[in-house]
Amino acid sequence: MASTTPPPPESGPRSGPSWSAGMVTRLGTPSVTARSDAASPASEPRNRQRRRLWWFGGAALAVLAAGLAVVLAMVLSGDPRILGDDYEAPPDTRPQLARMCPPPASPPARTDQPPVDPGPPPSGARTVDQEAGISYAALGAPWQPWDVLWNAGALEVPYKVGQHFVTEPQYNGFSDYHASILSAAVPAADNDALILDIECVGRRVADDVRAEYYPQPNRMEPIRDERATIGGRPAWVAVFRLHFSRPGLRATDELAAVACIDVGRPTAAILYISIPGTHRQYDPVVDQVLNSVRVR
Repeated sequence: MASTTPPPPESGPRSGPSWSAGMVTRLGTPSVTARSDAASPASEPRNRQRRRLWWFGGAALAVLAAGLAVVLAMVLSGDPRILGDDYEAPPDTRPQLARMCPPPASPPARTDQPPVDPGPPPSGARTVDQEAGISYAALGAPWQPWDVLWNAGALEVPYKVGQHFVTEPQYNGFSDYHASILSAAVPAADNDALILDIECVGRRVADDVRAEYYPQPNRMEPIRDERATIGGRPAWVAVFRLHFSRPGLRATDELAAVACIDVGRPTAAILYISIPGTHRQYDPVVDQVLNSVRVR
């Protein structure tokens, strides 16, 4: 049987019950470890946010550095796009002859004497071309006024003033062949510039006359091709005889003259004279009309 005598008191500290106390009944200072563990769940989102900010900031700096490198490379290479220019050059809207014959950087030095006043025009009737800025002798019969617009050749010189007469009517069944004295104004400078490369313009028009106005192939017999003074103004004059053949046409040659005159405008005055070989008695008309020109 068990003893009824109470056991002696223990001299050491009591260990207490085997269950643990709750937060309310437990006394004493909480441990440092327990406090740091409790704070950890709240600080983790902030750490992740900081890492994201650093990542985005680094990426932005990398993109900025790459962009600056590209811009620097374009500047050093002279790429026009960096200045906002179109990669393709804009279309050239200058007149055709202005593109073909740009004005010289400075007026050419003259070695000849300055032109003298041509004096009053020769007496008699005059053909006046207000648009071209010139006038010249108007001849009697068989010459008649020219009253249509003829955009001639690849340069489309707009002849609409002058005189003519038919030398071979309906030579091919429907077309007439003419002797002619015609004038026109051609844009030969950029915008309102007044300096023309008169030699270049004159040669271009004369080449167009030979290539586009007459049967091909043809042979040219040059007579005159030089700088001149017409009506007191600088000019380029080309006179030549062309030899050719066309079915149904009796004329096999023609005397032609092209004068390109600087009239002090952005346009040059063109005077074109043609005398078919079937009517050589009118060849002196070339010099007669050229000498009668006056600039208005």
